[in-house]
Amino acid sequence: MKKLIVAFVALGCVTAVGKENGVAGEAEARRERSVTVLRKEGVPYVEHLPLIETAAEIKPRSTEEVALRAIALAVVAVKGETLDQKLALELVERFDIRSALSPDERAFIDNPTPSERDRVQFAWRYEGLGVMLWALGFEKQLGRPDKIVDVPRAVGFVRDLGRNGFVANAKLRSIDQILDQADLIYRYHWAVVDARVNGRQPPAGLDPGIVYERHYALNWLIRYSDQEWDDVSTDT
Repeated sequence: MKKLIVAFVALGCVTAVGKENGVAGEAEARRERSVTVLRKEGVPYVEHLPLIETAAEIKPRSTEEVALRAIALAVVAVKGETLDQKLALELVERFDIRSALSPDERAFIDNPTPSERDRVQFAWRYEGLGVMLWALGFEKQLGRPDKIVDVPRAVGFVRDLGRNGFVANAKLRSIDQILDQADLIYRYHWAVVDARVNGRQPPAGLDPGIVYERHYALNWLIRYSDQEWDDVSTDT
């Protein structure tokens, strides 16, 4: 959980969890690396924003699970962009992905006339696909959340490799690398939300939509609050 590192009292004894402790030290060091990036970019931050999980607290998702989530995101995003019902159903069958779709995704795929709100929401899932491609080693870097994903390139990995080839070529990054990005996007998201609440433009060119979708995908990757895909929260 995102948490405050605090002292706790039990049976008359006080146990302080500090920077020297391995778990707290890892989380605080990760926060400091994120803050260094934010300072360099001129993105506002607050020191008291809670720490996120450590590697010891995370049960990593399997490579296959992440790869199938990537394919699912590609398929629903294509439908969101094109509203081509025939194509969407063909893609579900071609990639044998129906069992990996979330309940909301299945409902969207099977609905020939989704609302404009749903269409836009699912088209944004290309950004989640970008996160999964990075996490699976297909992309070397996850750049700043200020430019939309290169859709033809992102979809191309799935299209060209097919389901089996995509899963076989995926190499999931270490949980430490994923947590580094999860911590950074968490703090980016706080800055974007703070700007919105106070009637300001997003800082340093950050795109709120991209920030949200990345935060959503990364929270799923680290099993934040152990939530299923449709229920992932992006607390700031």
